[in-house]
Amino acid sequence: VVLSHAGVAKLVATQSERFGIGPHSRVLQFASPSFDVAFWDLCLGLLSGGRLVVVPSERRVPGPPLADYANANGITFMILPPALLAAMPDDVRLPAEATLLAGTERVSPELVGRYARGRMMFNAYGPTEATTNSTLGLCDPDTPAGTIVPIGVPDPGTRAYVLDARLRPVPAGVAGELYLGGAGLARGYLGRPDLTAERFVADPFGEPGERLYRTGDLVRWKSDGRLEFLGRVDS
Repeated sequence: VVLSHAGVAKLVATQSERFGIGPHSRVLQFASPSFDVAFWDLCLGLLSGGRLVVVPSERRVPGPPLADYANANGITFMILPPALLAAMPDDVRLPAEATLLAGTERVSPELVGRYARGRMMFNAYGPTEATTNSTLGLCDPDTPAGTIVPIGVPDPGTRAYVLDARLRPVPAGVAGELYLGGAGLARGYLGRPDLTAERFVADPFGEPGERLYRTGDLVRWKSDGRLEFLGRVDS
C-alpha cells in the first residue's frame, strides 16, 4: 500500500484534536513493527513532542509484566488489542489516567465495561489504505451487553459514506458498505493497477479527481451520527 505524507498529517491532527496528545504525553509502543498500528504509535509519541516508551519483548504479554511496566513509566496513552485486554487477569490494573484505544478486532460491551470506567477509552477503526485509522468511538462504560460498541465518527480530514451497490447513500439504520475518502487515502497498491482500480473508485460526492476507498466492510449509521461495524460485505 502506497501512502503519502498527507496521511501522516491526518494522524497528527487526529491525535491532537481527539486525544490532546502533546509534549506531556507518554505513549506506550506495544504493536509489532510489522503492524501498521506501530506507525501510529511512532506518530503519537515522536510527532507530538512526547515520549515513546517501547515495551520490551518479554513484557508483551497480558498480565503484570505489561501493566507494571506501563505504570512504572507513567504511561498516559496506549493502543492495545482487544484480545490482550480480554486476557488480562481481573486483578491487574493498567495506568488509571491513561487514555486507551482498542481496535483491529471487535470490541465487546464487556471489555468497555471493564476498561472505560474512569478513563477515556476509544473503539478505533481504520484500514491501512486510509493511513491506519479512520473513525473513533468514545466508549460508554454502561454499554448494554449484547449490543454493538460503535466505531464512532470520522477522524479530522476523513469522509465516510455508507452506500448501496449503486453508490447511493443509505439512511440511518440501514446496512451498507463503508467508503472512505479524504487526505489519508492511499495512492494505491504498488505494482497492482488492477487492484487499485477495483478498490479505489471515483468519488461521486467530491471534486473532480477525488477518490473513495471501498473497504468491503458492512456498517450502518446510528441516529446520533455514529457508525456501527456489522461485518464484511462478502461474509
